[in-house]
Amino acid sequence: MEIIGKFFKTLPEQKGESQRGPWIRGGFVIETEEQFPKQVAFSLWGEDKVAIVRTMPIGTQLKVFFSPESREFNERWFTDLRCFRIDTFNPITAGATNSQAEHGTPNPQPKVVSPSTPQNSSTPQPEEYGSFNNTQPQEDDDLPF
Repeated sequence: MEIIGKFFKTLPEQKGESQRGPWIRGGFVIETEEQFPKQVAFSLWGEDKVAIVRTMPIGTQLKVFFSPESREFNERWFTDLRCFRIDTFNPITAGATNSQAEHGTPNPQPKVVSPSTPQNSSTPQPEEYGSFNNTQPQEDDDLPF
């Protein structure tokens, strides 16, 4: 799943020791840009991911990719939104991508700040924000509707 918003705040870090070694958990909050903005909190696991949001400036435009997970404890349910990738982008550039695409100018790639897995050259690069509007209908569509 994904959501777009502005970086709002960094949440306190938690550190501990398990049988597998030390661990660190952090988090951050974004604010959506809707008629009625919502604040959404995400969790991050691992030093490399937590380090990303430590120095992020407030107000940075983000596209957050996450995986929701709920669990029960004492007949109460708790939901955790685990972030696995963060893309930053410039809203002026993102708004211009649609007009650039119409005029045939190349779109800039968003800055991907997820260190989760190294990407090799055969892995496709993430699509730029707004490119899903540029799909062309197929000519040999045999559907009856």
